[in-house]
Amino acid sequence: MQRIACNEREDWQATAAASGFDFHTIDGARYWDERAFYAFTLAEIEDTIEGPTGEIDAMCLELCARVVEDERHLKRLRIPEAFWPLIRDSWRRDEGSLYGRLDLSYGGSGPAKLLEYNADTPTSIFEAAVFQWTWLEQGMERRLLAAGADQFNSLHERLIEAWKKFGTGKHLHLAGMLESPEDTTTLAYLEDTAKQASLETTLLDIESIGWREDSGFVDLDERTIALAFKLYPWEWMFHDAFGERLAEASTRWIEPPWKALLSNKGMLALLWEMFPGHPNLLPAFFEDEPNAVRLGASFVRKPLLSREGASIAIVRHGTVVAEQQGPYGAEGFIRQALAPLPNFAGQYPVLGSWLVDHVPCGLSIREDTTPITGNMSRFLPHAIL
Repeated sequence: MQRIACNEREDWQATAAASGFDFHTIDGARYWDERAFYAFTLAEIEDTIEGPTGEIDAMCLELCARVVEDERHLKRLRIPEAFWPLIRDSWRRDEGSLYGRLDLSYGGSGPAKLLEYNADTPTSIFEAAVFQWTWLEQGMERRLLAAGADQFNSLHERLIEAWKKFGTGKHLHLAGMLESPEDTTTLAYLEDTAKQASLETTLLDIESIGWREDSGFVDLDERTIALAFKLYPWEWMFHDAFGERLAEASTRWIEPPWKALLSNKGMLALLWEMFPGHPNLLPAFFEDEPNAVRLGASFVRKPLLSREGASIAIVRHGTVVAEQQGPYGAEGFIRQALAPLPNFAGQYPVLGSWLVDHVPCGLSIREDTTPITGNMSRFLPHAIL
């Protein structure tokens, strides 16, 4: 694994705008950054990223099978009791998962370590699937990259095949917060892949979903929502006004309710309990339980529910050395063993390893000058050399 400086395409901003990638620059700062890329060998991709990603996903599914049948674990995850049946029934019906992203720490040596699982509403899928692939193709055409470079990236094709599996003959609604450019781009891209799978689609704001006693959840045209992709976290849905209707509605949700177990960072502590010493896991414990003291005075403190690095603190020898403020933490925290991110010339990358329908099939990289990856961390492309 190397971080390699390279020339950027002169027209990359116009290319981004033409493809609908409107948030490539945020408040004057680069989000997309192709002045460098991360290079991997094929063996690194296959043995250190792809293989372990599949193994971690399998462990996560085993975790879900245990947790849905054990109220003690549901309580530890602070899942509201009213939604235990919804989650359990979703799992027992084997409702499919479209996609997810494991965030890994890896710097070119040793096993990749799981930092967390973005299991419910992962964004950056458009950048990973499309825009970095365009960078690779154009980079080779313009001799900015060596001929024959490749990329761990079959996301686009996998998404289309997954939609065919989940949505054949169904009308798909895609909902999220459309005032967010990132969410809108993500939804528009996923809608495009669904259309390529021959699904009929409707895109709407999450707040535009209504309820009718005789129809369940409906869109603005009073059409019943039978199949819905939602870029909106389950923990928010549980507390929204229509949350109490979720159990009685016939809507099939993607991601399914059981994914609420894996988007909760408490799953990191449960994974360590189930698979202690696994080379791709870090020791992790619920902060309010006695075994949290095993980590001593150095650890990463993470809320059970948080996003984009918010409310996370890195503690070394009892002192907070890095922290990102945020509104999360009311449900509780975990402590995870401190595993410093690799440092490439003052940049700290986190690898995002993507799964579509449980198949590892893509890689994205976010880097920052601080060891906490946040909302403004830059997206850099990658190549297999």
